[in-house]
Amino acid sequence: MTSHDTYQSPLATRYASVEMRELFGDRFKFTTWRKLWLALAESQQELGLDITDAQLDAMRAHLDDIDYDAAREYEAKFRHDVMAHIHAFGDVAPEAAGLIHLGATSQYVNCNTDILQMRQGLTIIIERLVKVIDALGTFSAEWKALPTLGYTHFQPAQMTTVGKRATLWCLEFIRDLEDAQYRLANLEFRGAKGTTGTQASYLALFDGDHDKVRELDRLTAEKMGFAKLAPVTGQTYSRKVDAVVTQVLAGIGASVHKFCNDVRLLAHKKEIEEPFGKNQVGSSAMAYKRNPMRCERATGLARFLMDVSVSPLHTAAEQWFERTLDDSANKRIAIAESFLAADACLRIVANVAEGFQVWPAVITANAAAELPFMATENVIMAGVKAGGDRQELHEIIREHSMEAIKQLKLEGKPNDLIERLKADPAIAKLGLDIDSLLDPATFVGRAIEQTDEFIAGLVDPVRESFADHLGETEDLNI
Repeated sequence: MTSHDTYQSPLATRYASVEMRELFGDRFKFTTWRKLWLALAESQQELGLDITDAQLDAMRAHLDDIDYDAAREYEAKFRHDVMAHIHAFGDVAPEAAGLIHLGATSQYVNCNTDILQMRQGLTIIIERLVKVIDALGTFSAEWKALPTLGYTHFQPAQMTTVGKRATLWCLEFIRDLEDAQYRLANLEFRGAKGTTGTQASYLALFDGDHDKVRELDRLTAEKMGFAKLAPVTGQTYSRKVDAVVTQVLAGIGASVHKFCNDVRLLAHKKEIEEPFGKNQVGSSAMAYKRNPMRCERATGLARFLMDVSVSPLHTAAEQWFERTLDDSANKRIAIAESFLAADACLRIVANVAEGFQVWPAVITANAAAELPFMATENVIMAGVKAGGDRQELHEIIREHSMEAIKQLKLEGKPNDLIERLKADPAIAKLGLDIDSLLDPATFVGRAIEQTDEFIAGLVDPVRESFADHLGETEDLNI
């Protein structure tokens, strides 16, 4: 049987990065189990248990050479994955076989590995976010002065600029970065807590010495790179941890969805498009099409990401007392798939943001078609300054506007409002230079300044903090 004969998650085969896939692969998981068993044994030796250096050396020598076939046979026998890997580890390190997992429960390796995966997963996600923020910051700066139609209700509103609009996208990802950094900084190691979290087994090992039991907890965490320990646990760390981490990922999904929807709408207007390869096919039937397939893919994945993040909330709510096993099967899917989906989404967004295709002539033409209506308030104010009556001018412009709209909608003809105003005797006698009132740049307010301030105040600090992660462009699988 080959990989073509059975279902494989598209997140693993098509979308997520190798880095994220490896993080949730068997090698990372089971080598981490062995590292955790070693950390536990080392700490127990340091605290006085009769564990020899030779036994620890035997464990150290076999952290990576896992016999998966043997582990599979043991699991078929014991119906227990942790016991299977204890025996497989003991087979290659027989000197240490009797002390592997000493005093521990299965959740010593399971929970702590989960935390380690989330720590590394958040680190990867943060790197992806930084690239997105940098790319959108660069795009914002480049196009900060190009006026474009702003929209409310997807109806033309006041003007903005292309760069200023991109700051709105960028800000969402900066907020996601802050959330991810907070969760990463506050992840707590489960530690060595025992079967129901009371550390009773360890207390027995150390003949009732509470100080040594506390130190064992601290030492195992330190050896695995954690300064923070869960203060109390049941058999597992609180599943609320999974829930809040996946909510951060869901927030990223919302940001991705918003960004990609906007790009898809702009592509429809032929103003801004995602990258399009030289030989890329937009449609098997319609050769002229340039479908926004990257952003469509990202919105689909983001939708899944937002939905799957609810599952860990239900798991956290469903835990009975010290723990119930209905979390296990759910966690295997929900946590891994959340990270893989977030990774895939951000890779797409970075790729799009780094390769935007902007069509200034179309943007300017689309703005010019709506600008006459937006300019009417300026015409009224200029007319009053020239000696006209505000109410009379308002009525004249209203009547001409209605006729221009009628011509647009009923006859499909261009907007001729400006020509109508120029030809109106009441306006002509005021000697207004109406053309000077139609410069799009005069309608964008502080968009340019806001963009500069945003980049200096929010984007540049991110670049400075994560300078080592910048420079590489994102390449997608398909």
